[in-house]
Amino acid sequence: MTGYGFGLVLHPTRDVSEVVGIVDRWAARRGRTLAVRSADRHRVPSSVQPVPADELAARCDALISIGGDGTMLGALRAAVRTPKPVLGVHLGRLGFLVEVDPPELPGALDRLATGDFTVESHACLSCEVCGDDVVAFNDVALVRRPGSGFVTVTLSVDGRRYGYYRCDALVVATPTGSTAYSYAAGGPLVSPATHAVVVTPSAPMAGISRSVVLSPDETIHLELRPDSAAVAVEMDGLVIREATTEGSVRVRYVRDAGQVVRLDPNRYQERNQIKLSLLDLPLLPEQLRELLPEQLRDQFDRRRMRPPR
Repeated sequence: MTGYGFGLVLHPTRDVSEVVGIVDRWAARRGRTLAVRSADRHRVPSSVQPVPADELAARCDALISIGGDGTMLGALRAAVRTPKPVLGVHLGRLGFLVEVDPPELPGALDRLATGDFTVESHACLSCEVCGDDVVAFNDVALVRRPGSGFVTVTLSVDGRRYGYYRCDALVVATPTGSTAYSYAAGGPLVSPATHAVVVTPSAPMAGISRSVVLSPDETIHLELRPDSAAVAVEMDGLVIREATTEGSVRVRYVRDAGQVVRLDPNRYQERNQIKLSLLDLPLLPEQLRELLPEQLRDQFDRRRMRPPR
């Protein structure tokens, strides 16, 4: 089997040609080989080799995700059976996983090639959805179809029934996913250093009405009740079931399922604090100032000194 240096995972719709060009020119100078999923061969130069999607991670030393957090999650899922380091190049708007901006890419690739980076380990949810095996690094969600009633499911943990939900959606999230759908539904922010699973109902009508935080060693079983509406099943925001009216979802937490490349962990944490401030976390003004680039601090200070109108 032919091995490649880096595999490219591309945002499904955005124009990635500029960033792909940077990587391709870097690879040509360094004598490195690149690969991409066969379905994306028309989006890359001819020097990048197409391989079957299910072989990309296994045949590459590392993956380069070009997009936002959604693309990064796809790269992690692609490598879940053979975890490889994944470097995220940012093209999105609000990213919590992606670290590198395009101008920084050549230097980041040099460090990736020499192993000058740290690995941030990420857990995933291994899910059996109505008989199909899937994985999610953020969350798996059972969502009502508009106009069709409510999601009604029972919750069992390690074989013991806890209760039931009647809601618009039910979200099962990892700590990484706690800032996404679960947070929007009213769930808690969970530190990525914590191992836990969060089950959060959105717009609960009856039954369990608050988030439940469970141990990573417990197995979660959600069973659709006969009176439930047709339910769509989402995995990391992707619909994998359109209208399920019966069946179950079994969820198991898996540690160390993904490897995210970190070049500057402190800078990454600072960026995330700014992003989290957009989610209404109560940062004090002086805390926010310390997170701003140097060139913006004077502007920030001038605005704070303006008298109120």
